[in-house]
Amino acid sequence: MAERKSKKSLVIVESPAKAQTIHKYLGPDFEVKASMGHVRDLPSKGLNVDIENDFEPTYDIMPGKKRTVTALKAAVKSCDELYLATDLDREGEAIAWHLAQLLGFPEEKTYRVIFNAITHTSIKQAFAEPGKLDMDKVMAQQARRILDRIVGYQISPLLWKKVARGLSAGRVQSIAVKIIVEKEKEIRKFEPQEYWLIPAVFTTDLQKDYSRQWLDFMQTRSENDKPPTLAEQSKWLTEHNAFKAELYKIEDKEFKASAKEQAEPVFNALQQAQFKLADLQTKQSISQPSAPFITSTLQQSAANRMGFSAKRTMRVAQQLYEGIDLGSMGSLGLITYMRTDSTHLSGEAIKEVRKYIGAHLGADYTPKEARFYASRKNAQQAHEAIRPTDVDLTPDDIKPFLSDEQYKLYNLIWRRFVACQMSPAKWDVTNLKILAETPVGCCWYRTTGRILVFDGFTKVWPITSNEQELPSMEAGQLLAVVDIKAEQHFTKPPARFTEAALVKALEKEGIGRPSTYASIISTIQDRKYVEQKEKKFYATDIGEVVTEKLCEYFPRIMDIAFTRYMEEQLDKIEEQHLDWIGVLKDFYGPFKESLETAQAEMKHAKAEVTPSEYQCPTCGKQLVYRFGKNGKFLSCSTYPDCTFACPCDKEGKMVEEKLTEHECPQCGKPMVHKNGRFGPFLGCSDYPECKTTLKLDKEGNVLPPKPPAKPTGIKCHKCKQGELVIRQGKKGPFMGCNRFPKCRTIISIKQLDHLKQLQSKGQWPPETIEQADELLGRKKSKETVKAKR
Repeated sequence: MAERKSKKSLVIVESPAKAQTIHKYLGPDFEVKASMGHVRDLPSKGLNVDIENDFEPTYDIMPGKKRTVTALKAAVKSCDELYLATDLDREGEAIAWHLAQLLGFPEEKTYRVIFNAITHTSIKQAFAEPGKLDMDKVMAQQARRILDRIVGYQISPLLWKKVARGLSAGRVQSIAVKIIVEKEKEIRKFEPQEYWLIPAVFTTDLQKDYSRQWLDFMQTRSENDKPPTLAEQSKWLTEHNAFKAELYKIEDKEFKASAKEQAEPVFNALQQAQFKLADLQTKQSISQPSAPFITSTLQQSAANRMGFSAKRTMRVAQQLYEGIDLGSMGSLGLITYMRTDSTHLSGEAIKEVRKYIGAHLGADYTPKEARFYASRKNAQQAHEAIRPTDVDLTPDDIKPFLSDEQYKLYNLIWRRFVACQMSPAKWDVTNLKILAETPVGCCWYRTTGRILVFDGFTKVWPITSNEQELPSMEAGQLLAVVDIKAEQHFTKPPARFTEAALVKALEKEGIGRPSTYASIISTIQDRKYVEQKEKKFYATDIGEVVTEKLCEYFPRIMDIAFTRYMEEQLDKIEEQHLDWIGVLKDFYGPFKESLETAQAEMKHAKAEVTPSEYQCPTCGKQLVYRFGKNGKFLSCSTYPDCTFACPCDKEGKMVEEKLTEHECPQCGKPMVHKNGRFGPFLGCSDYPECKTTLKLDKEGNVLPPKPPAKPTGIKCHKCKQGELVIRQGKKGPFMGCNRFPKCRTIISIKQLDHLKQLQSKGQWPPETIEQADELLGRKKSKETVKAKR
């Protein structure tokens, strides 16, 4: 830390919560301010990248951040030294660089401090050895930002023109959508295959017949009308010295049956057979604990165990990292930095957790040697895994100071960290082989049972197991049949992606980085490319159409291997000093060619039709699939001569419109159920002659129509042609132009009497919008500003 001067030192972090926690550790010689995240970026309007001049970016202060920057500039004038203490990743380095550029403070007095935990020790160490900005890291982030801007701003307008307005493309988001679309196509192409199994339930109790009891038990239903769970079945089986087994071979040939005719002779042969335990093998197995969390595995575990979205997980983790008020202990950062791809743990952290395990759980739970976990390729080893900053702060001890979601996530992180340094769990695994001699040959059944003999790390990180507990047995003993049956099954289609599975797939493919997964998943849902139903992702019609267009005209952008390569190149800018301009030039040449081809040759989605199996009920001609603003639908192939159209479902099947008991308030004809971009509604069955629609609430009930707009007689100042009317909105009445949507003027209802007075005096409508803003009190006049000065 530099020598103390008479003035204070200024420290800049991203958030007020982080500022509050850090200020407590630094004391009165430091003033800590928050930048509230990014302060400077590429302006939202336009490309703002000079491609011809080595991709020179044009930055501007972000909307709403000018007051923050002004305050920081004022603060830096009265300080001796400037410490940029933003987050330790590329994003944080970029924020620090932009702050340094904006504030213009002498470089020799500007320091960069990084820490992966907001604790007294970490903060003191960081400020004792401040460094300088890592320009390789800054340039890596800048290259990523420019690359994403080029892809987004040059492809998105094309999608607006050729598919629908409001769409966007992204270097990483489009790949994420493609992964889901490809899964959708796999599921659609999937054809179930029939197969048969002949499972059995055996017991060692030869004196009793449990067949009736087992069947009665399996027919019981819970309050939710569900059959017994696997855990409940295991309990029943244990209580009756019983277990399940599966037929796996006849003589030396694997048992396979694809039809009832193949399974039935075997099933009939087993009916009168005698079963005996032919072989019993018991061995010990061990289960090792998982590595401590990195960003992706935290998101996956939070999703699987607690149903958290990636976005929610990162929001709560940010709170835990920046600091929680723990009463008399003050504000304390509870976890290390949550955006990391490294499983590395500091020597001090390992020492402390091993000490905790020995003191609270015992020597048996503490392995002789500390555990070290290998990180994936390209992981930044200078970072640590996500762990509690103080293992002695147990979840239950600090629960009163945490919200419910903070407690759940901290509990997950704390347990995973402690478990990763504990002894393995030990199991006795027993494998059984059961023999029955039948007219079709020797039939062999097999099963496995597992008993936990030492819980090890599972004491703090419980794992669910549906392994059955086998009764005590000896080879050669006879077994009684509780149940045996031939079951028909069908192969299942590939599973859809859950949020956790999608994060895992992106990580496996090397697409994006841990800090970007949450925003990627949010963006593709916001753009309506995918939707979540029962926590599973489904590709929408628009997502499929956009993906097809991009794959056809931008094969490199949509190639997973190329996207992975680009991620590696961006990493090399930071890690191997690769020239960022060269990386962008190598990318842009082929991209520009693809863009020019797409602009010249890409057909509009609405102009493309696909034949269907249906006939038009109006004229008898073939119906075709077309694409509209609400997705795919069926339309007559002779359009516009025949205007018949109707919706179709995800599989392309015609959806027949159901008549309702409601009558059209305009023409009296029945209303029918329809689906639009905003969900279900009722439309007149005489459409397009009558275009009346009625809105529905969440329960499907018809909502009363909104009252008609009430005239005010006040002229609209924007378009000079319309008049203001009173409309009803979600937050109450407001004034808007009666020429909406051509004119979108909105004025508070509180201004009604004021505007009437102005109009009566001839002062309304004014000539310019600026004058209108002054009259409405939206903007201070120049005279008022001068008077205050």
